[in-house]
Amino acid sequence: MTTLQIGDKAPSFKGVDQAGKTHQLSDYKGKKLVVFFYPKASTPGCTWEACNLRDNYTELKDKGFELLGVSADSAARQQKFIEKNELPFPLLADEDKAVLNAFGVWGPKKFMGRTYDGIHRTTFVIDENGILIDVITKVKTKDHAAQILESVK
Repeated sequence: MTTLQIGDKAPSFKGVDQAGKTHQLSDYKGKKLVVFFYPKASTPGCTWEACNLRDNYTELKDKGFELLGVSADSAARQQKFIEKNELPFPLLADEDKAVLNAFGVWGPKKFMGRTYDGIHRTTFVIDENGILIDVITKVKTKDHAAQILESVK
């Protein structure tokens, strides 16, 4: 779905997390950033993905990564997702879909013969200079940290 590719400059974005804190690309200058987009907090696939990142968070941090999850869920729903699963990273509540659209991950999807607009599960790995070093479109929800760590080998 996204047209962004490895080597592209990451889109400038600004979004608010579950606690009302604003995050933008410039906040992460000089750091590696993983921005992972997921369809809906507390659904099975999204929970597996978030918990896999939680379980490998120390290793990801040791490799210099900051993590930022994004979905169109409300801040309250994101907060419940964090509390229920003890997630150590912020989740943007992108209800107006500004960040989703900036990265090109919102659009038509098909499920059981029905077409609807939704989030295409995609992860972007951004280097210290704001350049995409990986775009993961085939996310393995139960082994996602390994996919991210592959991008820096």
